[in-house]
Amino acid sequence: MRHARRNLQRIARLAAVGGLVCGSLMVSDAMAGETRAPGTATAPTTRAAQPGGGVVERLGTSRTAGSWIGDDGRPVVAVTDQRAAAEVRRAGANPKVVRHSMDELRAATESLRGSPRVTGTAWAVNYRTNEVVVRADRTVSAADWSRLTELAEDIGGFVRMERNPGTFSTRLNGAAPMFGGNSRCSAGFNVTDGQDSFILTAGHCGSVGTTWFGDRGRNDRLGSTVAGSFPGNDFSLVRYDEGAAPDPSGADIVAIGEDRGVRITGAADPAVGQEVFRSGSTTGLRSGQVTALNATVNYPEGTVGGLIETTVCAESGDSGGPLFAQGIALGVTSGGTGDCDSGGTTYFQPVTSAMASLGVALSGQTPGAQGGTGAEPAAPADPSAPATDGPAPGAGAGGGAAPPWAGSSGPGIVTDIAAELGPLGAVAPGIGVIGASLVLLVVSRWIQSAQGRRNYRDYYSQTWA
Repeated sequence: MRHARRNLQRIARLAAVGGLVCGSLMVSDAMAGETRAPGTATAPTTRAAQPGGGVVERLGTSRTAGSWIGDDGRPVVAVTDQRAAAEVRRAGANPKVVRHSMDELRAATESLRGSPRVTGTAWAVNYRTNEVVVRADRTVSAADWSRLTELAEDIGGFVRMERNPGTFSTRLNGAAPMFGGNSRCSAGFNVTDGQDSFILTAGHCGSVGTTWFGDRGRNDRLGSTVAGSFPGNDFSLVRYDEGAAPDPSGADIVAIGEDRGVRITGAADPAVGQEVFRSGSTTGLRSGQVTALNATVNYPEGTVGGLIETTVCAESGDSGGPLFAQGIALGVTSGGTGDCDSGGTTYFQPVTSAMASLGVALSGQTPGAQGGTGAEPAAPADPSAPATDGPAPGAGAGGGAAPPWAGSSGPGIVTDIAAELGPLGAVAPGIGVIGASLVLLVVSRWIQSAQGRRNYRDYYSQTWA
């Protein structure tokens, strides 16, 4: 019994000391976070880790062929030999041995890009099947189809040809609708250059100088397009008119319909296999999966590359609308084929590359604070975020004040409680750990004192005897 009490005392003392150390570190980290320089982004654009971690970078493109999120949620890395597969396993990912490396797959897409342009075609690398998939819509003639097929055969058996029943088109005509010229588009995300407020949307929606309104009658003027790129890329920047910009407290909310919204806390590139959401003024909130990155589409207006390919549907008027997952901005709607009745393929301009080119950041963040803008995908995440009141019409990713119950992705109950405490909230968890540790120290001292009293009493009781 005495031995058990000594063990209990020892355990309590060790736990108390460990808790004091951990609590001190937590408080130090929280204070460091609170003392960031004014204006520093609190949720900067990030370049999230590629599925499979640094193993893909170590092995290189001659021994790997892309990575994606498996059905079980674990990262899968395509490799070309068994030694590479063993290294992927040691890194904690699932390997899949394939025949063709990323170098070969990219060479195939370069051959396609260098061939005469055929409107109504698109191609992308399918990591899962280790193929380059070439799609042609119904507008592609038999002669062009035959020529493309011959080119695919010359490149190799890993180029697969597909016919699509629809037509590849930009989705003109969003979160909130925008009317300008003869176009109707959707606002994407609210962004800033540190001084002015803008809407990030699709480049094909309107050229520089296009004036935009929040209503079909063109009475509610939003602003005008001041920069953009299309074709080649597909993004543009609409500067809000004075007084038209959304309230800062709601500028980071994306409307998803029925007066609800999702708070956007950062931006990143997606991962193949990741579930994503798109919002548009025509078809509302829709979901699907990322099927490829760096896709190329030959629209009638021109060729656009570096796009995100998805199974999310879209229709006319959804152009420029936001693509997101777990409160993270991923892209703006470019175009595709099909509709939301029969399904289809939709392509998105990545927001990371668009914001880097334009020199802007998501509202509430600092331009230039973005992470990298490469094509490395983000880790998978729960794509939905708590619903909030939607933004004011025409505000795109924000507009109007955020309600007190406006949701955001990611934080749990402890974080929410800490947030309610204001400045104290950041250090509250660490202080709590320190307090509990001090209690443990008191308990251990009490056990020691009680044991001493018992020993004293036992000794003298034997002496008296």
